[in-house]
Amino acid sequence: MNILMLYPEFPDTFWSFKHALRFIRKKAGAPPLGLLTVAAMLPTGWEKRLVDLNVSGLTQKDLAWADFAFISAMIVQRDAAQELITRCKKAGVKVVAGGPLFTMQWEEFPEVDHFVLNEAELTLPHFLADLASGRAQRIYTTAEYPDIRQTPPPLWQLAQLKHYDTVSLQFSRGCPFDCEFCNVTALLGHRPRTKSAAQIVHELDSLYALGWRKNIFFVDDNFIGNKKELKAEVLPALIEWRKGKVGVPFSTEVSINLADDPLLLDLMVRAGFDTVFVGIETPNEDSLTECGKGQNKRRDLLESVRQLQRAGLQVQGGFIVGFDSDPPSIFQQQINFIQNSGIVTAMIGLLQAPLGTHLHARLEKEGRLVNNMSGDNVDGSTNIVPKMGLDVLRFGYRKVLEYLYAPKQYYARVTTFLNEYQPPKIRMRLEFEYVMAFFRSIYYLGIRGVERVYYWRLFFWALLRKPRLFPLAITLSIYGFHFRRVVELHVGKPVLTQGGQ
Repeated sequence: MNILMLYPEFPDTFWSFKHALRFIRKKAGAPPLGLLTVAAMLPTGWEKRLVDLNVSGLTQKDLAWADFAFISAMIVQRDAAQELITRCKKAGVKVVAGGPLFTMQWEEFPEVDHFVLNEAELTLPHFLADLASGRAQRIYTTAEYPDIRQTPPPLWQLAQLKHYDTVSLQFSRGCPFDCEFCNVTALLGHRPRTKSAAQIVHELDSLYALGWRKNIFFVDDNFIGNKKELKAEVLPALIEWRKGKVGVPFSTEVSINLADDPLLLDLMVRAGFDTVFVGIETPNEDSLTECGKGQNKRRDLLESVRQLQRAGLQVQGGFIVGFDSDPPSIFQQQINFIQNSGIVTAMIGLLQAPLGTHLHARLEKEGRLVNNMSGDNVDGSTNIVPKMGLDVLRFGYRKVLEYLYAPKQYYARVTTFLNEYQPPKIRMRLEFEYVMAFFRSIYYLGIRGVERVYYWRLFFWALLRKPRLFPLAITLSIYGFHFRRVVELHVGKPVLTQGGQ
């Protein structure tokens, strides 16, 4: 049996980093972890081939070779996934679909032959057994959650790792919190299920043996959901694994209460984590109450962010405007908080209601849902009718993006962050692609860019006052180039300095 594993192309979004990846001549952020894990669950005698449309094209030769096409996607890849499905069907290739997009919206894809939904550890074996006996059904689903200690390591050898800047691993699934707008618990449950320390070390060893020395992102929706196991087993194992290793910095997603646990924070930094994404959402307490974000309430959010930065973690933040409780001043509140916090990578989006969330159910009952959500966090779209009015919301949102990603404000945030940040001690290997990215940044940002004045100010400030952080300063400058391009795509004009350059 010949199996074609297909991953649709991502649009130009905040997290695609397409414009930044060009500086290091990489084609995509990370290979598709879900598809590579599913590939490891398929019979060993089957031939498997990965085509990541973010890296390479799908040829007629690929389609002629395949007996089945396995497609996985997220909501933001909906249009590209539909194009792939249609192309496969025209070529006479049967399509098997799974992953978040199809689990939540399978009814919208009538051309798909078989849906293997929810978590593949439970649904894929039933599909494979029925397929072998010639009675495969169209839909395989479950309300149960598997023990991921039985999950095999991904088949990394199917991916052309040289084309990626990051590789993803997974430690846990599920989240103990229940935010109204989040569909993680609808998909993966409340109780975090974890892999063993031995599994994680084995996966790291396999990547290191393949020559991987760059970034590894733990895709857990909340890496610290099971603090006890992290402290007792996993982080000590990672600390031991890192001894004598070169490179391989870790990043992940955590809740803000990491700042309340000095021991856990110290262990994560010693294990090699240097970046965390935190869902801060809003500095407005009433809006936090509305969306059930209790872990963010009754605390000095700004100081919590600074604690993480001072400990050695770059904080990337998620922010939302459009809550029912948002006052007219929310846009300026968000600007002030983000700018003062030094959160350089600040993803600000309009409130959206994913299918399966408490928010979706509430707004459906209130008659305030329209269309499907796009899945793009910063495209200025929403599938809800906001209480403040859509025009007011979009106007304020646009102003937030234009201000925060104008060069003057962006580079000021970089400086604020670097003043707080105490980087972890990770021995990095100097690679040619990063050296060339440095010279490209001089040309594209320092010579041709609208931000050149601020680029050179940061360049010499970091070189003279924070020389250890100079490479990070250049990296964040390149990130800014990407973010401005994405904002321009959505607001429709170049993002220049507010108040003059």
